[in-house]
Amino acid sequence: MQMERMFIFKTPDVPEDLLSSAAGKGFEIRAFDAASGLDIKDCTENPVFVSGWKYFSRHISELRKLDIKHESIIIVHEADETDELKADNLIYDFVRTDRPDILRHAVVSLRRNLRQHREYEKAHKLNEELLSIGIALSAERNNDKLLDDILKKIRQITKADAGSLYLLEKVEGTEEQNLLFKIAHNDSNPSDFTEFRMALNMKSIAGYVAVTSKVLNIPDAYAIPVSEPYSFNESYDIATDYRTCSILTVPMLDHHENTIGVVQLINRKRCFSTVLTTAAIVEEVVEPFDSEDENIVLSLASQAAVSLENNILYNEIETLFEGFVAASVKAIESRDPTTSGHSSRVAAYTVETAKVIDKEDGGKFAKINFSDDQLKELRYAGLLHDFGKVGVREAVLVKAKKLYPGDLENMKMRFAYIRKSIELEYAQKQSREGLTEELRDVDAALDLVLKAAEPSINLENPAEMLKSYSKKTYVSPEGEMQPWITEDELVLLNIRKGSLTAIERKEIESHVEHSTDFLENIPWTSTLKGLPEIARGHHERMDGSGYPDGIAAGELGIQARIMAVADIYDALTANDRPYKKALSPEIALKIIVEEADSNHLDRDIVDIFINKKVYELGDDK
Repeated sequence: MQMERMFIFKTPDVPEDLLSSAAGKGFEIRAFDAASGLDIKDCTENPVFVSGWKYFSRHISELRKLDIKHESIIIVHEADETDELKADNLIYDFVRTDRPDILRHAVVSLRRNLRQHREYEKAHKLNEELLSIGIALSAERNNDKLLDDILKKIRQITKADAGSLYLLEKVEGTEEQNLLFKIAHNDSNPSDFTEFRMALNMKSIAGYVAVTSKVLNIPDAYAIPVSEPYSFNESYDIATDYRTCSILTVPMLDHHENTIGVVQLINRKRCFSTVLTTAAIVEEVVEPFDSEDENIVLSLASQAAVSLENNILYNEIETLFEGFVAASVKAIESRDPTTSGHSSRVAAYTVETAKVIDKEDGGKFAKINFSDDQLKELRYAGLLHDFGKVGVREAVLVKAKKLYPGDLENMKMRFAYIRKSIELEYAQKQSREGLTEELRDVDAALDLVLKAAEPSINLENPAEMLKSYSKKTYVSPEGEMQPWITEDELVLLNIRKGSLTAIERKEIESHVEHSTDFLENIPWTSTLKGLPEIARGHHERMDGSGYPDGIAAGELGIQARIMAVADIYDALTANDRPYKKALSPEIALKIIVEEADSNHLDRDIVDIFINKKVYELGDDK
């Protein structure tokens, strides 16, 4: 440790013998001239300045340029100069030249005050640094960055040239633990670092601290007594021509006082920016870590351990929630397997579109930005936007044709019965004249029913022909006259678009309300609180013609507008819909442009979706 050096800098007009008594109190006297500047690089604490009154009054501007603090100055004066001292100079300490005893006391007192002031400033600065570090550690959610920040901050405060951080980890399937060498820093000798694991025992310095939870402060790594259970591994020094001297190793203790890791610091420097290029420099500027370093590092390491523990818990909660979302999506798709993958694709399209918008630095979206939390909110909203389908009747949810499967089978059986009835009638008449034409009419009716039952949006309206067949009758097995096609079947077969009636479509649309009811019952965090509203708005339209609320563009958030584009595009291009064939990307993009032209979709978002090729995310579906 470098010995403390205390200085008195005197101006040329101050006699040496006036300060002789102060020199006896451990001060080194040095002369300086305001015009020549001042070199105080050897000082370990603030020096004292002594100046004659006449010199001071003549050179006050030059002295101020030297950035000498007024509380560090003592002015000496002759007895007959007392009246010349101005009231505005009372901030300085004045001592008469004929009272060297008072000057000595003044110097010693000033030195004590300066030292206390320095210690106060040092403590204040340290407290501010510790507070800022604590805030930074508690806010960081990325574990790798958190650990790197921990080591960096601790090294800066202790002026350590190098350092490393170890974590304890369980060996899978056993109760044993390994010591994971996670992070390493070395300002003087940067080198490639690869994390590795080592057995947890007391043979290494880090292992000893991890096992015992004790602090090890080693002044010289090469002077560890052979009686100690641990030893210093010289391999790094030998391989990189480095010289490890002082080492401070402390445990990272969680809130249960359990060790979860180890912080090791190497080579405490007098000046943090010094680069240790040779062993001679190490010998000159490296010093042992002191007890204050131990306390600071132990406190920071424990605080870091709690932050790391919180992060691990946070990540576990994140994983748990991801599992909950995945299970929810699985529940949706188990109810409606025909749309499997739709939620994941909509989430991917939505998030990617938002990322592109976030990067826009001009136009309508120049001032719109999405944080990581907002992107996460969008992703979850995309994954859960159709969860309300669990509340829709399964028969309606998976209805692939205009007629339900059982109804279609009944139609086929009915026409087979009609056909047999006609054949029996002709057999009883013992005549076949006209039989072929009647059977052909029955087959044509069934063929038309089967075609009309398909939910093609391009099929010509068969209403008139179907209506004519509905007027034809047959005698049922119960002896009653029944129509070939009932009124209810006629209504279903005359659906112009898709496979659903207006009532069934309303039931499908109710999934948005079910989704809202479900999502609003979840106690979302503040960063995800907008999720239910985003999911609720994915079927709204710019002109207010959407559902469930019929709100227009002015009230519709940009997240919901983005999801609306993603939802429609995926529905058009999905190849897993039984009621329609998948459209090509080219046709689907043309349709969403037409929807934008009709003021149903946000035209600017559609342009982003197309021009930035966001749609290509789904090329592999």
